[in-house]
Parts: sequence; C-alpha cells; structure tokens
Amino acid sequence: MKPRMNPFAVAPEAVNVMLELSKKVEALGLERSLLELIKIRASQLNGCAFCIHMHTRDARVHGETEERIYLLDGWRESPLYTERERAALGWTETLTLVSETHAPDEDYAALKPHFTEEEIVKLTLMIAIINSWNRFAIGFRNVHPVAARSDAA
Repeated sequence: MKPRMNPFAVAPEAVNVMLELSKKVEALGLERSLLELIKIRASQLNGCAFCIHMHTRDARVHGETEERIYLLDGWRESPLYTERERAALGWTETLTLVSETHAPDEDYAALKPHFTEEEIVKLTLMIAIINSWNRFAIGFRNVHPVAARSDAA
C-alpha cells in the first residue's frame, strides 16, 4: 500500500496540534504502561499496522513484556492483566467500537471500582486521541516501517 501523502510535511502546524494534545494527555498522570496497552488495543481494533508497530515498540521501551503484548488481543482470557487494566481495555473497546456498542452502562460501571472520575475523563480522552491518530494514519496510508524499507530497495 502506497502512502497518500505525508501530513507531517504538508501541514506540520496541524499535526503539531495533535502531537501537543497527545503529550499533554500522556502527562496527566495515568500510568504509562496502561496508556501503551490502550494504544495498542485501539490500534488492533482499528487495523492500523503502522500504529500497532509503533506502540508495541514504545510499550517494550516502557517495560512491557512480550507475553502481555502478544496476548493483548485475548486480554479477557489471559490472567496477565490486572482488574484496572481489564476495565481500561474494556472501555477502550467500547469507545473504539462505539457505533456497534453504544457505550453501555455496564462498561462504564466496570471502570468505577478501579478509576476515579478524574481518571475516567483522562482515560476517555486518551482513547479518543489514539482513535484519532489511528484514523489519521490509516487515512493517509502511513506505511508500516518494514514496508517502507522494502519500497526503498
């Protein structure tokens, strides 16, 4: 698949707005390991190979294990995730697939024992941002790094 354009080169000021927002949300206090799991899971659901690659690499840098990364698609069946992570991953799926799920009350209620109201706002904002980045990357056909190397050869 060939890229449609490089939005970073065409409209850097627009892309910088998203980058700055992402940085600010990441600095709001949710644990980095949780944020990386959310980014990977949303990217899996959205089918953004570029994003899955990037966020998996970032998760490793922040200490995530290969086994937990590998099993993320099956988080419901795996004992490797905490209840807090499970609640966040469920909310990630609910909001990423909102046209199908309609964000049911039980998914929201699952957050309450594990997150403060303020943390739920931060978590929801992070999910919205990663979904925006996924759509951005897919829409402009950001090329997966391995494909980019083979195209250059």
